[in-house]
Amino acid sequence: MALEDELLRQRHQRIAQIQQLGFAPYGHAFDFTHTIPRLLAGYSAKTAEELAGDPIRVRIAGRIQTIRRMGKAGFLHLQQEGEKLQIYIKKDALPENEYKLYELLDTGDIVGAAGYLFRTKTGELTIHVEQLVFLSKIMLALPEKWHGLEDIETRYRQRYLDLIANPDVRRIFVTRANIVRSFRRQLDSRGFLEVETPMMQPLYGGAAARPFVTHHNTLDLDLYLRIAPELYLKRLVVGGLERVYEINRNFRNEGISTQHNPEFTMLEFYQAYADFRVMMQLTEELLRQVAIDATGSPRVSYQGLSADFDHFNRLSMREAVIEFWPGATKPSLDNVKDPEWLSLHSKEKSPGAALVELFEEYAEPNLTNPTIVHGFPVEISPLSKTNPEDPSIVDRFEVFAGGVEIGNAFTELNDPQEQRRRFEMQLARKAAGDQEAHVMDEDYIRALSYGMPPAGGEGIGIDRLTMLLTNSKSIRDVILFPLLRPEGEIGLVAKLREVAP
Repeated sequence: MALEDELLRQRHQRIAQIQQLGFAPYGHAFDFTHTIPRLLAGYSAKTAEELAGDPIRVRIAGRIQTIRRMGKAGFLHLQQEGEKLQIYIKKDALPENEYKLYELLDTGDIVGAAGYLFRTKTGELTIHVEQLVFLSKIMLALPEKWHGLEDIETRYRQRYLDLIANPDVRRIFVTRANIVRSFRRQLDSRGFLEVETPMMQPLYGGAAARPFVTHHNTLDLDLYLRIAPELYLKRLVVGGLERVYEINRNFRNEGISTQHNPEFTMLEFYQAYADFRVMMQLTEELLRQVAIDATGSPRVSYQGLSADFDHFNRLSMREAVIEFWPGATKPSLDNVKDPEWLSLHSKEKSPGAALVELFEEYAEPNLTNPTIVHGFPVEISPLSKTNPEDPSIVDRFEVFAGGVEIGNAFTELNDPQEQRRRFEMQLARKAAGDQEAHVMDEDYIRALSYGMPPAGGEGIGIDRLTMLLTNSKSIRDVILFPLLRPEGEIGLVAKLREVAP
């Protein structure tokens, strides 16, 4: 800790010296004319002669990325919004106290600079600084070789440091924002209404998952963080809001993996007088345009594989099991419909659960190109309408790309008596030990009893779609602050108190 103590003492000394020069170590508002990205976009094409002939005066701010001191002059690079710009400091071009301020600067400090644009002998666009303003002092040392911070634990735990060190990380979250913006624009243009539904609910529902439990003190009431907004959104469809959507935070008390975080973001939308086939077409249109808006093309690369949102595949779950069955001898359609055959090839007890297990093992990892898989077993789909030609399946589909599920949709079950029977089936599964089974929701059945129009509904995972469109390996790469185990005592931060004068 001796080196850390010495660094902090040095930084406190710098603060005192900066104050003696008349500057605040943590400054106030700075009136800038350009952000660095906008300045680069506007003037990168200007030649040295054009800049010299008509001086362009600018004011910018940013974090110091590099410092090169050379006698009575020096060059700094300032970073802002993922881009950098060089500034030039010369002793006889600045007031004395501002040049002395320059001599006290550390990599990572935040400053403002005013001056005029020119090009150096190497042709780099640069600001010749005529005013230097101090805005914020860095106290902790940036990691060694911080340009490209690679330690995964540090990146997730200290996302602020990750964003400073890795410009590509900022681009991931800009892309994520573009994905959400694209969905919102497309749904708004189709007459959908954006709504908000409760995040704390007396009953959890709309998905098969374990909830987080909280407690309201005044009402002395246990509540659940929502696992899905589905049942509330469908209540709105009953009430006459025939096209609704919500971009929502969901919470599921489950394990953590490269594809799962206990807190995640979904888009859910519902359309009256539609069914799962209408939703298939809408899904293809939405995702194609999202890919274009986020990446510039409907064709993307994910972990060395290509995915083309211009060309979706469509398969039933049974067809997918047959197509991707290992070995030369494939099962027949009669095989994958036969409960005995399914029980021989699966540990699951029910035929539907067995089919899903085989699908997840053999087919799902191979669905790299965008693929719609339909025909789900009724046992695992308590909110979907039964297929009129085959009562063992429901009119439901999931969307896969890059080997992961990114969306789930179905024709909504709107028969209150059948819905009650499905809930009772789920209660039986819960009694048998299934902790993710659905609970009974009497008010939702009451809502259906007022009459819900035929409807299609869908949920699309924003996090997983962002993984796909940014070529990110883990869901933690696309969530700004993923859940991590507590770090314990943060020793270096504690030293800030101990070493402070």
